[in-house]
Amino acid sequence: MTDPLVCYRCGNQYPAARQRCDCGEPLWYSTGPVESSLSLDGVSRSMWAYAPWLPVDRPAHGIADDIGGTPLHRLEVAGGNSTLYLKNEGLHPTGSFKDRGSAVGVTAIADRGVEAIATVSHGNMAMSTAACAAGTLLDCYVFVPSDIPVERIEQIGQFGATIVRVEGPYGELYERSLELESDRDVAFVNSDSPLRTAGQKTTGMEIASEFAARRELPPVPDAIVLPVSSGGHASATWNGLCELRDAGLLDRIPRLYLVQAAACAPIARAYDRGEPTVTALSPEEVGETIAYSIANADPPSGTRALTAARETEGAVLAVDDEEIRDAKNRLAREFGISVESSCATTLAAVDRLTESGELGTDEHVVLVGTGSGFKERTAGSGGSIAPTDVSIDDIASVFDDHERS
Repeated sequence: MTDPLVCYRCGNQYPAARQRCDCGEPLWYSTGPVESSLSLDGVSRSMWAYAPWLPVDRPAHGIADDIGGTPLHRLEVAGGNSTLYLKNEGLHPTGSFKDRGSAVGVTAIADRGVEAIATVSHGNMAMSTAACAAGTLLDCYVFVPSDIPVERIEQIGQFGATIVRVEGPYGELYERSLELESDRDVAFVNSDSPLRTAGQKTTGMEIASEFAARRELPPVPDAIVLPVSSGGHASATWNGLCELRDAGLLDRIPRLYLVQAAACAPIARAYDRGEPTVTALSPEEVGETIAYSIANADPPSGTRALTAARETEGAVLAVDDEEIRDAKNRLAREFGISVESSCATTLAAVDRLTESGELGTDEHVVLVGTGSGFKERTAGSGGSIAPTDVSIDDIASVFDDHERS
């Protein structure tokens, strides 16, 4: 990997592998001007279609070779709404967008000759890293918070990774991991590490490709709406779109709207207050939310994500659990798409933005469905319909009420 690491804020460049700039902000890879024959008039079948913008070669084996190419669903919404689409990242091999970053991270770490790869995760990233590392010579370690749901432990464990539950603040766990990386022969590919965001920027690149490929659509969507936790994926999407623009393949960048759960929304708070940087929430300021995956009180790329929203003339919103439940149920019942609660925040945000007039009825808006709802507990969500119990001799009675209506 010869591409330099660069700080989006101060422009400092670093030739060696590291995670953060001296100014404290996260780094990402800068591929520089890309001269490529790639055009955006065909839908890509995998993220490796964007290899000129990635810091690694395509992997030789495993699920990492088949990441990306997720579908863009049209959501038929009645009434005076924008034209909506959902980029269904839940159809990745482990059910989330995290596979994009894991594919790049595992490939790069394996090439470096490091003995172990590790990550700090609520669940999706841990599962993705473990799955992509399966079959390689890398030992895989995942560090998870102590309150992680037991079913997520089971989902991660099937891939053979060493799972370490840690008592203590999640934000501090992230910082401690960087100290471990400097002391041990292990590479952490966390939520906003340069390798992970390099893969995750292909989300925005694929959206741009799909719009360019469909002649009935405008060349570029007017807006993209993403859930935001650490800020890594949101800012990476911005980075990928900017790199396509710099290569002459896009004439403008869509507005980016980022969404958090109201119970834990440090980036939205900074946006609302007009603050230039994101500060961590205290334990007393954090509540419980069904959007567990994005409940990050101290987002390491929060300021970078905030910058992405402002630079694109978008916004950062916070929605409450009632709105999230309603949106999650609507996506399932009206469109047949099961998403994590964290992803449903995007549809809830669109409702808000439409009501305020921020989104026009003539605009094309993409919601990024970052993870599958099939991995998530549904108890207490209000979304499930209770079964009807009958004997085998009475099955016809099930239709009686329907016929009477």
